Amino acid sequence: MSLANQKIVSSEDESLILVDAHDNEVGLMSKADCHDGHGVLHRAFSVFLFNKKGDLLLQQRASGKRLWPLYWANSCCSHPREGESIEFATERRLQDELHVSAVLESVFSFEYQASFGDLGSEHELCHVFLGVVDQDPVANETEIAALRFVSAAELGEELEREPEKFTPWLRLEWRQLNSEFPGTLAKYAKAQRSRVV
Repeated sequence: MSLANQKIVSSEDESLILVDAHDNEVGLMSKADCHDGHGVLHRAFSVFLFNKKGDLLLQQRASGKRLWPLYWANSCCSHPREGESIEFATERRLQDELHVSAVLESVFSFEYQASFGDLGSEHELCHVFLGVVDQDPVANETEIAALRFVSAAELGEELEREPEKFTPWLRLEWRQLNSEFPGTLAKYAKAQRSRVV
């Protein structure tokens, strides 16, 4: 495995962008402090990448993650850094985590809060993107334990059968994509709509 696949691309010390409920920037705070306790609202993004067959790329979070280690999540999720646009940050992170690039469509944004026991919480204003990848993703092992593609129907069935295997943001985002943006999702999934979980 090359060193590029083990590159450290995030740290607890990096500054995240604090926002209000309308996504206006209100300050900066370290990633560690943002995730302490019940969490401090900060800007984030989630990317759902589909291959040309319409299958969705899922990633299993690395075992060293503070929050939800080894849980299955969507293709890529992270935070823009100080001075970065969401668009630039998503491009950077796709390269950092998966060594791919993709044209992304912004679909919606939403606020959520989820706690991982006593270890901390996510409290994010999250921008959700969909896109198609025509390259073979290669996992950055410092961020990702495993990768796999699943159909929309398979994901729906897994979420119904074993929701505890998946991160809370994946469950929330997939439900909203199915219920509020089925036409947009169908453009990428090219499959029968999965059940809403």
